[in-house]
Amino acid sequence: MDPQVKRALISVSDKMGLADFAKGLAAAGVRIFSTGGTKRHLEANNIPVTDVTDYTGFPEMMSGRLKTLHPKVHGGILCRRDDESDMRSAEEYGIEPFELVVVNLYPFEATVAKADVTDAEAVENIDIGGPTMVRAAAKNHKFVGVVTNPSQYAPVLEQIQQNGVLTLQLRRSLARDAFAHTAAYDAAIARYFAEHDGAATFPETISSTMKRVSELRYGENPHQRAALYIDPKHKDVSAVSARQLNGKELSYNNYLDLDAALTMCRSFERPAAAVLKHNNPCGAAVADSIEEAVRKGMEGDPLSAFGSIIGVNRELDEAAANYLAQPGLFVEAIIAPSFSPKAFEILTTIPKWHVNVRLLECGGVKFEPSKPCWVARPLTGGALLQDADVDVDPEEDWRVVTDKAPTEEQMKDLRFAWAMVRHVKSNAIVLAKNEMLVGVGAGQMSRVDSVEISVKKAGDRANGAVLASDAFFPFADGVQAAKGVAAVIQPGGSKRDQEVIDACNELGLPMIFTGRRHFRH
Repeated sequence: MDPQVKRALISVSDKMGLADFAKGLAAAGVRIFSTGGTKRHLEANNIPVTDVTDYTGFPEMMSGRLKTLHPKVHGGILCRRDDESDMRSAEEYGIEPFELVVVNLYPFEATVAKADVTDAEAVENIDIGGPTMVRAAAKNHKFVGVVTNPSQYAPVLEQIQQNGVLTLQLRRSLARDAFAHTAAYDAAIARYFAEHDGAATFPETISSTMKRVSELRYGENPHQRAALYIDPKHKDVSAVSARQLNGKELSYNNYLDLDAALTMCRSFERPAAAVLKHNNPCGAAVADSIEEAVRKGMEGDPLSAFGSIIGVNRELDEAAANYLAQPGLFVEAIIAPSFSPKAFEILTTIPKWHVNVRLLECGGVKFEPSKPCWVARPLTGGALLQDADVDVDPEEDWRVVTDKAPTEEQMKDLRFAWAMVRHVKSNAIVLAKNEMLVGVGAGQMSRVDSVEISVKKAGDRANGAVLASDAFFPFADGVQAAKGVAAVIQPGGSKRDQEVIDACNELGLPMIFTGRRHFRH
């Protein structure tokens, strides 16, 4: 039988909506116990409240560190109404059972996010009594409801006002949220210590504090479920935090491609566009304007670009929108720092796909290729963690290893191709010409196959293009298959490097060794 809610213990840091909630509880006949700032807030709003120190007979001490850690508090939360021994103890020691605990925790993450926070301030904002009460109430959810978020006030108050009780279904749901709340809180504290102590190695344990934003229609395939989560600590521009302005609901695959497109665009200072299909670029370009970058990106592989995802690193303007709205082109989604009013009007009224195209506004995309971060990859029964491959390769480490050196025009294309090849699934080959992708060979088991696919995709444009390979050529057959290519860039490091160099010399191809591999699996 659901217990009548007669007593509520309230101690919150976030007081949003608290006064109205507490007034509703008091009007429903619930006796409220509180302490510290929460008690003062309730009293200021003329809400009757019993001081916890009067109830326990023990004052606050140690600058407020010790308030609710008392048997009369935790006994009231933990006692089992159907256990004779628990109830005898409660009666013997004057413990009053609580049917409702309303607690949210010290703002630890907001505190440590401040630029000038001291270690002492961070440590002082580690809540002790709050998580203890939350966990106790969640454990005893058979008899106690636990509220950890102002968003829960309405359904809790509604049930109490209607029937004077909380259903077991709601109490269990609140308990589930409470344990997730304290787990995220502890994870944030552990993460702060790891970051603050400047640990150069990977953390001993990985704690996730991501929050579910939405459930998606389906996952990578229709028979798979999927949901979108956000890391509240992540403040940078991302596809997850972008604002959708138009179009259908985003899918699992859309998010993957949008994230990849944004990552590619972030690699360039100049106006850039990336055109994605199945998490690989089928086109990309840098130019003097976004319209030109978009046009060159879409022309990289027009057949594959049909139904693509596009990312840009500048405001999408009227000229770019007019290009994309022309007959014969179809775009699934576009992510941009912003859309000019005219561009938005064009994309949402002119093309046949205007109703469905997803337009995402992400804010300013900074040129930050070297911003350090970790990338996690789940495995069955575990996970892999690595540094993200975002460092700019120092050009002073590059070596021309052939008799012939690249021209200045070829060097522009080689730099562009090398920036792009790390974003293509291995074995990865890209062909570039005039700072745009003209051919891509991705995800093949043989590097020669990737070369042949990229050359086929490029067609006549392979003539005079440059080739970038994400890893070394193990044999000379890779460069020999690059028909029409004018220059090559690759990491080097094969036992047969000299054979590859000799083949390039025979073909009159300049080749650069970068000394760094960029596998992407």
